[in-house]
Amino acid sequence: MPLNADTLIDTARALMAPGKGILAMDESLGTCNRRFAQVGIGQSEENRRRYRELLVTAPGLASHISGAILFEETLYQRTADGVPFVEVLQAAGIVVGIKVDAGAQPLAAFPGERITEGLDGLRERLKAYAGQGARFAKWRAVLNITEQLPSRFAIQANAQALARYAALCQEARVVPIVEPEILMDGDHSLARCQAVTTEVLAQVFEQLHQHRILLEGMILKPNMVLPGQDSPVTATLEAVAQATVESFLRTVPAAVAGIAFLSGGQSSPLATAHLNAMHQGAPLPWPLTFSYGRALQDEALHVWAGDDAHVERAQQALVQRARCNGAAAQGQYHPSMEN
Repeated sequence: MPLNADTLIDTARALMAPGKGILAMDESLGTCNRRFAQVGIGQSEENRRRYRELLVTAPGLASHISGAILFEETLYQRTADGVPFVEVLQAAGIVVGIKVDAGAQPLAAFPGERITEGLDGLRERLKAYAGQGARFAKWRAVLNITEQLPSRFAIQANAQALARYAALCQEARVVPIVEPEILMDGDHSLARCQAVTTEVLAQVFEQLHQHRILLEGMILKPNMVLPGQDSPVTATLEAVAQATVESFLRTVPAAVAGIAFLSGGQSSPLATAHLNAMHQGAPLPWPLTFSYGRALQDEALHVWAGDDAHVERAQQALVQRARCNGAAAQGQYHPSMEN
């Protein structure tokens, strides 16, 4: 067990606090600018700062949010009054995290597949981020489903990168969030997604074991098992919950500190309802919660639309969405809460 085990375990437990989840506000510059363009907001660093100030200063956010994943730009930004965002979050009791991967790039010799980059120089970057106040990090691997994909090599390559990242994090006393995302793009079935998810998670945990990762000091951020967005067959809440939980029970060791789902393009209410459905069965060996980006922020962004006169209503929308998901993380969500 590493010398920093207690620090890692304490941070992971804080992130998995009952009834709370993780706000993913780590959109890259390109993604953030595209979302701004969709609602008519000018794409500038100052507008990104204004929007992220709206998020981190939302009154009551800490009642439902345990941690916030920041983009590197955001880690060093301040409020209009000059207070670092890191200090605002820490004062509220929200753990600060940082996205550390450099994005997915084409996997050479494997058409249609990608590998996430960013390991070069990561050891030194993690030291700098930790010095700035980051206590956890996130790395996302991306896999597509077709009849032939993902290839076994792409699965293994991404799993190895995730494990190497996790080892560097734990060396730096930073909790790694390990995010292998199987995209919803395509017309694949629920059963096909479950088979691929199970294979991917099995490879990820094999690599984590080989890299000597302290499971109690890491968090898994996976996709839910869902049919492709173009699939002619939809799946019920219960079917998604059953397929997802079955996949995890087959692959995720009980020692893992927790599982915090990505929303993966689902609508905000649907992502909440799916999370809630997973808590309606037998007790599970790990806590399940949320680490949503768009599914938490979407309504708030549209309400704000770049106009500071709407900040208060936008913050209320954000906290309301977080409240619904916090309830879902304990199996206590009901659609009536949407009102």
